[in-house]
Amino acid sequence: MAIATLVLLLVLCLAGITAVSMQVRCIDAAREAARLAARGDERAAAEVARRIAPSAALVRVDRDGEFVVATVVAHSNLLPTLDIAAKAIAVAEPR
Repeated sequence: MAIATLVLLLVLCLAGITAVSMQVRCIDAAREAARLAARGDERAAAEVARRIAPSAALVRVDRDGEFVVATVVAHSNLLPTLDIAAKAIAVAEPR
């Protein structure tokens, strides 16, 4: 019984570490996508964000007036009920 509890605790710790790592990657991807899209390079923004983000993450880049909003959402395999997301906002540069 004690070994099963230790294994369960280890799996939960690994899932937590994986979730934190995925969150950091989502934040980085959203930031880069917002920055590139604000400079006017929306195609490269989505491509770069997909490379940085966790695999199978959903990347969206939208314009909201003078702002560019980049959203990255990923699903954790170890914690299937948990969606990991990040959003970054940047002011679009004048054209």
